Amino acid sequence: METLKVLVVDDELGMRLGVERTLSRYSFEVSDFDEEVSFAIRKAGDGKEAFAAIEEDLPDILILDHKLPDIQGLDILVEIAKRKLQILTIMVTAYASLEVAVSATKSGAFDFLAKPFTPDELRSIIQKAARHIFLHRRAIQLEAEKRQVRFQFISVLAHELKSPLAAVEGYLRIVDKQMLGNSIEKYEAMISRSLARLDGMRKMIFDLLDLTRIESGQKNRELTKVNITEAAQNSIDGVLPDATQRNITVSLNAPKEVFMKADPGEIEIILNNFLTNAVKYNRDDGSVELAIEAIDSGVKITCADTGIGMSDEEQQRLFGEFVRIKNEKTRTILGSGLGLSIVKKLLAFYNGTVAVKSEPDVGTTFTVTLKEVVPQEKKTN
Repeated sequence: METLKVLVVDDELGMRLGVERTLSRYSFEVSDFDEEVSFAIRKAGDGKEAFAAIEEDLPDILILDHKLPDIQGLDILVEIAKRKLQILTIMVTAYASLEVAVSATKSGAFDFLAKPFTPDELRSIIQKAARHIFLHRRAIQLEAEKRQVRFQFISVLAHELKSPLAAVEGYLRIVDKQMLGNSIEKYEAMISRSLARLDGMRKMIFDLLDLTRIESGQKNRELTKVNITEAAQNSIDGVLPDATQRNITVSLNAPKEVFMKADPGEIEIILNNFLTNAVKYNRDDGSVELAIEAIDSGVKITCADTGIGMSDEEQQRLFGEFVRIKNEKTRTILGSGLGLSIVKKLLAFYNGTVAVKSEPDVGTTFTVTLKEVVPQEKKTN
């Protein structure tokens, strides 16, 4: 339960005691936040006492009489605004008028309550004030969280780009100063490594663009009848050059045709990520088997490799952004660390699931299910 501090400032003792009686045993639930709220009441009879109470313990809500013995309520509002104190003020007066209400609002009052008022009217305006406070606090919290996420994202991105940039710069300086002599052959390995680093950075940029489009809802989707088997074969053809260099066999176990309604580009991203990883994290002379199977209203995809595998702890982190499995066996393997997080987000479009089974030095198997997309009918005016 959240307890909001309320300061009642009124020169009438009966009014102060009446507000205290109404609110001290009153509580309600702010449904949007699943939070029950109660109130702790403090009282002041004039402006001097009010300022002392504010200095001692800043209230959340100020119930402020317009007419006080030593100062106007509006003057207190002006002072609160000048000090930039986070207090929500409800102005109370026996001289209710549009002019006073306008002046109070301009001076920072949240709402206006005219004497005499009933306990129900007081409780109603207090509920409104409490909800406003919770909304304001939540907005501040979300903004802080957004700043933190942005900071973490930029920090990780800078870290991921710093290393390849430094490597390319180092190679170029060696070439520029011809430190290994005049023979171009002596620099071929450095040029090759630089190009590989640049390809990695380019892939990271493309992955970031994909991730941004998906998360912002700005990704254009083209739903059509897709032959998953054909898409799988195309993805296999894409990884064969790298697989052949390391004598890794890549096979497809699937019917000739397995159709489902989907976005061809999204299916390509999903298949490419699993196959690329299966080859990249495999051992020389290893194998990759991709299986496609029609299931009820969708497709099941299984990608199994004989690679280096993962521990249970590594599997738990696998689908996070910028997550790459880093150990002695993977230190030379380049990647953006974004591929599987993109896959995870794409699976949500298909009510999809992904399961991973892996054992170090034995291999990894990913099992994916995709449910056929049913396009929503466009609303007509």
